[in-house]
Amino acid sequence: MVKVVVVYHSGYGHTQRMAQSVADGAGAELLAIDADGNLPAGGWEALAAADAIVMGSPTYMGSVSWQFKKFADASSKPWFSQQWKDKLFAGFTNSATMNGDKLSTLHYLFTLAMQHSGVWVGSGTMPSNSKAAQRNDINYLGSFSGAMAQSPSDAGANEMLPGDLETARLFGERVAVVAARFSR
Repeated sequence: MVKVVVVYHSGYGHTQRMAQSVADGAGAELLAIDADGNLPAGGWEALAAADAIVMGSPTYMGSVSWQFKKFADASSKPWFSQQWKDKLFAGFTNSATMNGDKLSTLHYLFTLAMQHSGVWVGSGTMPSNSKAAQRNDINYLGSFSGAMAQSPSDAGANEMLPGDLETARLFGERVAVVAARFSR
């Protein structure tokens, strides 16, 4: 059995809902970065024991939240000893606008994974990009790099679209499947 850990920061609850969907798909442990940018007790040990680490952050001003960045900077300790080398990594994000520079956030997460000598897992889901596509379809935002969701700035986390959450769940499922292949 592979161990997947979803480490994330959520400012308003939207990214937390995505994290839960990813975790549901992967059978993963959730590891929330708190409002001060810290992991809970045992967090670093959970990441060290993981076969795959899925990282999530809202997209704020074209990148990760400062709380996630604090976590990323603190990960220099496992980086120095290459503790996470050859682990699988993946990432997801949410922002208020349809584009919202979410790809910039995924690139940040990808770069962090590469600095840790990790192996990146993309979404593996075809985009819903035909004329018949509806906003609530799977991977409507068309991301291959990781899972993306869009939530209007005046919408609560409970108003997230089921299609975005299902995209996140399928993404988590893919990470677990790839992790199982790598653990053989």
